[in-house]
Amino acid sequence: MISILAQERLLGASLGSVFAAAVVYEQRNSIYNSFSERQSLISPQSQVREPIVKKKTHLDLGHLWNKAVDQTLGPVIESLSSRGW
Repeated sequence: MISILAQERLLGASLGSVFAAAVVYEQRNSIYNSFSERQSLISPQSQVREPIVKKKTHLDLGHLWNKAVDQTLGPVIESLSSRGW
């Protein structure tokens, strides 16, 4: 059985976590709303934007990442394979 002191600590930690999460959520929400309001006041027609990263560039980036990982970890994998891992 858990002691009363431990129960109180767990309750305090959980309530503190919930309170902190609520504060962070409200702050992020207010920041997002302030940016949205400023953007709509500055230029209401600029809501539709072209994506910054094109799909082809995204696929090329993924290919380059995989190639770099293969080159970096290739010798380690070969070494472990030769040892029977």
